[in-house]
Amino acid sequence: MELTDERLLIIGPNGIGKSNLLESVELLSSLRSHRCSRDQDLINWEQPQSLLRGITNQGDKLELKLQRKGGRKAFLNDKLLKRQLDLIGPLRCVSFSSLDLELVRGEPGLRRNWLDRVVQQLEPVYCDLISRYNKLLRQRSQLWRGWRKGTTNELYSLLDTFDVQMALVSTRIHRRRRRALQRIEPLASRWQEVLSKGREKFSMSYLPGSSLEGEEKEESWRLSIEKQLFSQRSDEERIGSCKIGPHRDEIFFLLDGVEARRFGSAGQQRTLVLSLKLAELELVGKLFGESPLLLLDDVLAELDPTRQLQLLEAVGDKHQCLVSATHLEAFEGTWRRKSQIVNAESFKARGFIG
Repeated sequence: MELTDERLLIIGPNGIGKSNLLESVELLSSLRSHRCSRDQDLINWEQPQSLLRGITNQGDKLELKLQRKGGRKAFLNDKLLKRQLDLIGPLRCVSFSSLDLELVRGEPGLRRNWLDRVVQQLEPVYCDLISRYNKLLRQRSQLWRGWRKGTTNELYSLLDTFDVQMALVSTRIHRRRRRALQRIEPLASRWQEVLSKGREKFSMSYLPGSSLEGEEKEESWRLSIEKQLFSQRSDEERIGSCKIGPHRDEIFFLLDGVEARRFGSAGQQRTLVLSLKLAELELVGKLFGESPLLLLDDVLAELDPTRQLQLLEAVGDKHQCLVSATHLEAFEGTWRRKSQIVNAESFKARGFIG
């Protein structure tokens, strides 16, 4: 299938597979899915693998092979990549789904995942940092659970090695997360002012899972985190989990200085999420000189008519969009006339989705 217009509207009933198509574009763009963390969940149950292919406007051929056994394989212009993250760059996208509407009131992990997707757009190497950190965290927990022999000194010697690596990776993650928030906050604040017609002032507060002492320099933060990891070992042994690090980060969204999660109305929270997504779209476009592809996965059904109109007007005709929806009623006038409309049921019959 070729996207011939600025917008592709995929219309069809729930459960037919519209989200699968948008999710495949997100995977080719970022190597991540906002819905699943395991490749096995992205492969048809009856198949050993899944193959995603795409061609950008510039002619780059992207291919990602997901396998039940053997891991992933990424190809760029028919060449097998040694590093999967080298697939990131030719295609950039910002995804907005109904799941994102839980961003404000949901668990801290949702906000961390959102921020990680933003950072990854800006610095693809961030994928490796997150992967390394999660691996170290799992290994550290397994070390505590599996320690049945040897002396405490031997255990602590191994933990010393983990602490050095975790402190370094943690520092780099904290720095990148904070920088990304500093970049996106003024854009989101402006969008919140526009969407609320000047009634609300938006700001963010970053509470890192480590105490970041001293100046924002890698060496000082690394040494500080090492000390914190060492000092919490007795608690870690008792509760079985590490209390220090990026996996404990929290991001607070504030409206007029008050936490939106606790005191914002449902309408204010949804407007805030719209502001964050539009800010992300604007930030990526400014940094790379080209507007990213916008994926809207059945999000209009979750918004009231006023916010539907706000989103569509804000997007306008400046961005190439892939949009899934159950009906066309929300798209009127210019939006419908300038869109390529696809019936999801006929699309499925041709094997594009499932």
